[in-house]
Amino acid sequence: MNYRVQGGRTLSGTVQTNISKNAAVALLAASLLNRGETILKRVPRIEEVKRLIEVMESIGVKIAWDINGDMSIMAPKKFDLSNINRVSAEKTRSIALFIAPLAHLLGTFDLPAPRGCDLGKRSLGAHIDALAKLGIEVTGNEEMHTYHVETKGLQPAEIVMFEASNTGTENTLMAAARIDGVSTIKFASADYMVQDLCYFLEQCGVKIDGIGTSTLIVHGKKDIDASVIGYPSEDPIESMFFFSLAATTGSELTIERCPIDVLELELLTLGSMGLNYERGIPYTAENGQTRLIDIVIKSSKLIAPPEKIAARPFPGINTDNLPFFVPVATQAEGDTLIHDWMYDGRAHWYLEINKLGAHAELLDPHRVLIKGPTPLHGGEIEAPPALRPATMLLIGMLAAEGESTLFNVYPINRGYANLHERLSKIGAQVKAVGP
Repeated sequence: MNYRVQGGRTLSGTVQTNISKNAAVALLAASLLNRGETILKRVPRIEEVKRLIEVMESIGVKIAWDINGDMSIMAPKKFDLSNINRVSAEKTRSIALFIAPLAHLLGTFDLPAPRGCDLGKRSLGAHIDALAKLGIEVTGNEEMHTYHVETKGLQPAEIVMFEASNTGTENTLMAAARIDGVSTIKFASADYMVQDLCYFLEQCGVKIDGIGTSTLIVHGKKDIDASVIGYPSEDPIESMFFFSLAATTGSELTIERCPIDVLELELLTLGSMGLNYERGIPYTAENGQTRLIDIVIKSSKLIAPPEKIAARPFPGINTDNLPFFVPVATQAEGDTLIHDWMYDGRAHWYLEINKLGAHAELLDPHRVLIKGPTPLHGGEIEAPPALRPATMLLIGMLAAEGESTLFNVYPINRGYANLHERLSKIGAQVKAVGP
């Protein structure tokens, strides 16, 4: 699928933040821990979720997904990986989250090596080191296309994560959840998807202390056999997409159901760039935990921020939100420095916006200097094989005068459902067209 865009239009209206991709895939993986029925509410119909469902069904899991997005999941009495859907597994890095649940169920097995966004070298070292302390050994690598997993004497442990990895913390949580005794995870990620996983595991009867902090204490239990309802929460990265879109196009948009505790520094930084916005009264998400607000973004005269923009661990600027400052910076007076320290190969994708008339300069593999404001014009660009950079370029095209084409938008569809249709409802001209 390609997107054909007629840009340069001022947008208006209201959009609702959808359920988080990252929370949904974590809860899908965690459902494998449960021998009873798991129901997940409002699961987004995105390609990342579809690939994981294809893998789960290929190993015997029964899944029913209704029109409202609610999903019923029943694990088989015995898992069989002999016919695992390798093609689907290799299309998503989220397959790595199956390591810990399957280790409890199978003991020894091979799993297709995870792939996904092309963001440079991305090691599973944080997973491997932490899981080894719990008795789960992972060998192999992505070059070998397979990870080999062996379970050797599961035991609770005190673990220091050498990296506050979101998925590494999630795998460690799922491993500790079904080990009798108390495990402590230090330097854990406290990000939104980790919190959602903790809430789900608590519904499964696993007590977890320290949710929302960098130290998690897991009171594991050997067996989970319960009827569980999980509520993945709203996606702060999607909220930020619409913040960026409104700011870059000079539009007034109302974005509903924004998880504010994960967006505080993003909004503070946008405010330092001159963006005017109004915050509504907080209310609670369906999971009973996440604080949501509605935010109105106003058309504003933008300026470069006084400091560089860089991601930080929660509750700082989310690394997935960092690319969305790029199109905003193209319309801000002055020089904006964006420091993408986390990934070895993502910053160079930001330079693709130069094809639309921007002035972005790569200072080194992690730092990009953007000079603004620059008028943007239409262009033809191949979507980067990375979700957030691809979506960032779509924002640039919507702000650019004239016609643009973004080719091969599968990376966007991994995280956003029917995005072009939702954009059309707020006045954008975006068509999904074939090759």
